[in-house]
Amino acid sequence: MAMDMLRQLAGSPLPATFRTPAEIDQVKLLRAAGLVIALTPASSNPPTPSGVGDAAQVLAITEKGREELARFSLPGDLPPMPRARAPWWKTMLGARDHSHRDM
Repeated sequence: MAMDMLRQLAGSPLPATFRTPAEIDQVKLLRAAGLVIALTPASSNPPTPSGVGDAAQVLAITEKGREELARFSLPGDLPPMPRARAPWWKTMLGARDHSHRDM
């Protein structure tokens, strides 16, 4: 069930907010397992009169979370991970090397 939420998060824009007690519990489980970075309400917070306590907000899926998704998913189930950009200094160094070769 928490893995289903992790799959849902992988295909959704983040940050994502969850308000029901069941969803908050799942987010807490994912955070405790190190699969997501999330802000969750303290256990001691009493529910509001409407029955809903504070919200849990998932900020990101960790590298460990992506690895777990890959282990339990079929190829093509996961959205592609964004490519890491090269640091600005490597880009500048590469451009500088090419300009010296042209001379």
